[in-house]
Amino acid sequence: QVQLVESGGGLVQPGGSLSLSCAASGSIFSIVNMGWYRQSPGKQLELVAIISSGGDTNYADSVKGRFTISRDSARNTEYLQMNALKPEDTAVYSCYIEARATTLGSLHVYWGQGIQVTVSS
Repeated sequence: QVQLVESGGGLVQPGGSLSLSCAASGSIFSIVNMGWYRQSPGKQLELVAIISSGGDTNYADSVKGRFTISRDSARNTEYLQMNALKPEDTAVYSCYIEARATTLGSLHVYWGQGIQVTVSS
């Protein structure tokens, strides 16, 4: 089994910072892409950030300049540093990976359970 365990969520005031981490374990040969999605009530699932195995990153326009995604490939771990948080950032954040179980295997997507981030005064 492949498991993704998230940590670091919580409650912060507007303008504050939080750092999320997601550690993947299990039958993983290689991880191609790692990223974070978020969803809040009444809103569609939104891709927040993604980082490729080569280190290329993409961000949602709403978080550019405030969030930074990074990865530690040796530990199959990804991070999301969130700065200058806004109330509209409140959501359940879920990490995901696109990974191969074998050298020539197909890519599969795996999801974490989701972690709550609340930005409120």
